[in-house]
Amino acid sequence: MLLVQISDIHCGPMFQERILRDAIEEINSLSPDVVLVTGDLTEDGLMCEFQTVAAQLKKLRADKVVFVSGNHDYRSTGYLLFKQFFPFEQVTEVGDAVIAVVGSARPDRDDGEVGHRQNLWLERTLAKHQDKMKIVAIHHHVIPVPDTGADQITVIDAGDVLRSLVESKVDIVLCGHRHRPWRWQIENLKVLHAGSVSCKKMRGFFCNSYNIIKILKGQIDEKLKIVNGATVDFADIVKTREVMQASDLPS
Repeated sequence: MLLVQISDIHCGPMFQERILRDAIEEINSLSPDVVLVTGDLTEDGLMCEFQTVAAQLKKLRADKVVFVSGNHDYRSTGYLLFKQFFPFEQVTEVGDAVIAVVGSARPDRDDGEVGHRQNLWLERTLAKHQDKMKIVAIHHHVIPVPDTGADQITVIDAGDVLRSLVESKVDIVLCGHRHRPWRWQIENLKVLHAGSVSCKKMRGFFCNSYNIIKILKGQIDEKLKIVNGATVDFADIVKTREVMQASDLPS
């Protein structure tokens, strides 16, 4: 299975529409099985922003496109609009994998929260899929990310969430929110953070990017793709932070 994760489009004042169009063309050339969009599709949850980004994302060509809401999408009562523009199923089965979407956004709050009931739902849902690769998608980061400064907007019940993820034997968690690609490994759990695919608000010198994840026979191979640039192994990102600096931007 080939899965592409894009995140933090932020359609609004800092949105780079050309960059998103370029990313979509690159992604379509890969013929992915799934494109997973992990939140903050808009900047302020406004009707005009939803209309613009929905028109662009309709150009994605994949067997399935899965959407996750972000905190910016829930501004200005955007939570009333999100489901109209981006209806989604909370559980998606693709081949030997199951993708469970966990909502962490709350209206007009920047921090995230999963909640006891949703944790129980996650545990019970994944218990029905013991024979599949388990993927969980959530907008907020469940573990702080380096090179992002002071962090007061993580998931406020992250400890409970992590326990549910580990006890459910989740294979990989896909997060967005911090505009910084990174990977953590906790026991047998991979936590993969995405950068922003099309927003000007990026951390330090980092570039617009998205994640490419190949799953074959229970093995996960994740890479970072800089929009209009190189494909980078996540191991290199962890070892050296310079791989995404401005000198690597296309001229």
